[in-house]
Amino acid sequence: MIVLLPAGAFFRKGLLLLQLKVIAHMRNDFSTKFGLPRQSGLVEAIRGRIVFEEDYRVADALRGMEGFSHLWLIWGFSEAVRQDWKPTVRPPRLGGNKRLGVFATRSPFRPNALGLSCVRLEGIDYDCSDGPAIIVSGVDMMDGTPIYDIKPYIPYADCRPEAAAGFVGENADRHVEVVFDEALLALVPCDRREALLGVLERDPRPAYHDDPERVYGFEYAGLDVKFKVSDGVLTVCGVAALSGE
Repeated sequence: MIVLLPAGAFFRKGLLLLQLKVIAHMRNDFSTKFGLPRQSGLVEAIRGRIVFEEDYRVADALRGMEGFSHLWLIWGFSEAVRQDWKPTVRPPRLGGNKRLGVFATRSPFRPNALGLSCVRLEGIDYDCSDGPAIIVSGVDMMDGTPIYDIKPYIPYADCRPEAAAGFVGENADRHVEVVFDEALLALVPCDRREALLGVLERDPRPAYHDDPERVYGFEYAGLDVKFKVSDGVLTVCGVAALSGE
């Protein structure tokens, strides 16, 4: 039996108590979780840098990685860590009212708050001051997320085209029309616009929210982005620099 502990690794009465070490952190433009895509790969334009902890900044540890196009990241839901757990959760995709088993969902509220994401490998920066750093896209993790392991995505083993999607298959490709005034769009750096538009097109609201008068907002690339949604149209109503930026 393997038990994951926050610190320490030793044997006790036949159990292997294994330390789960943070090897790196994700760095990107999302300082909060609201606004992030619900799954990795949905918005390919969202980029991030995987910055290793000092003990793991070893170029040899990445030898051969360039031969792969995608990576698996095992990471922690750092804002969802709790001591207790519940066997059922309320998936937002089902309106937040129906309960399903936690192991039948990707809810962050789990016995072990671990996440799994498949991201595209864009490159490896060996020359930066905190390198080597891995550049990835299709990210669904907020800035500062702890990463516990990185593994290559292997198509012949990891891809199952015939797999059933369960309850998440419904409205999996839901999009909304985005209305973004040119004057507001001009406040977004050019190299950040594609990712932001991709996030908005996916409608960041919880699936069960349907209040056309409610103003939603999230932080992105040092900006506070405000929007409303009505009849399948998302209208951006504000873009402003965050205080202190």
